[in-house]
Amino acid sequence: MNEGIDISVEFGGLRLGNPVFTASGTSGYADELGEFMDMDRLGGFITKSITAKPRKGNATPRIVETDAGMLNAIGLANIGVERFVEEKLPILGKMKAAVFVNVAGETIEEYLTVVERLANEERIAGFELNISCPNVEKGGITFGTDPELVKEISSAVKNACGAKMLMVKLTPSVTDISVIARAAVEAGADALSLINTFTAMVIDIKTQRPVLANRTGGLSGPAIKPIAVYLVNKVYKEVAKERGIPILGMGGIRTASDAVEFIIAGASAVAVGTASFIEPGCAARIIEGIRKYCVEHNISNIKELVGSVSQ
Repeated sequence: MNEGIDISVEFGGLRLGNPVFTASGTSGYADELGEFMDMDRLGGFITKSITAKPRKGNATPRIVETDAGMLNAIGLANIGVERFVEEKLPILGKMKAAVFVNVAGETIEEYLTVVERLANEERIAGFELNISCPNVEKGGITFGTDPELVKEISSAVKNACGAKMLMVKLTPSVTDISVIARAAVEAGADALSLINTFTAMVIDIKTQRPVLANRTGGLSGPAIKPIAVYLVNKVYKEVAKERGIPILGMGGIRTASDAVEFIIAGASAVAVGTASFIEPGCAARIIEGIRKYCVEHNISNIKELVGSVSQ
């Protein structure tokens, strides 16, 4: 039934077997999710954020479930780039999926430290530049809301990438996301990923205090999907289509239907995040669901769907 159906994608110069990635921060360093699904079935894998030095992250509690998603305020907790190279790269190097390292920092120099350390690692296909995290006091979202800072950091990191692909992750917490997308592309970004989480709060009415120790966290999950689809379509129409820049769409994807919706909106690929906490192997199910959709709708190549929404 699947003969003649091509769901492989060209993504920033890379040929991927299918358009489904993991979203950064939701699948650790791959070995965690590997207990629940065959990681080689993925088109791409994005690590949790890596910083120059280890980070403990924010105080607990730092995750709370909401009616249609979750808030997290992890605070970029990670083992640091040196331990990442020693302990996690050997695991990631065995994967068939393209591996992207999400890079974070408090200064441009810290971003560059990570990228320069990893730029020559053959096991890494590229970097996802995290300039949109709402859960850290310094760096993070600060970079991602100012077009000039976006240009500065994207250009600096692109120069340090060598032959590796650079994908810039965009925050929805701006007046016009296309302005930020254009700044990243003009600075050399090979792809864009969007959207990151929305800053939000949950209050315990018994204690009259925020549930999260950080007070606020990043809202993800089904609650943000319609907004994410709109923003992907906006960036596709106003920036990405003209420039030939692929978009990795994310935000509340749980099913193949969700994934296809993002692709029709303009995403060349999609990332599954919060849903993996509920069903760790759902990415594999989504891949097969996309293939089934193509069969049922006589679509021979997934590229036919990208940005196909009627105007």
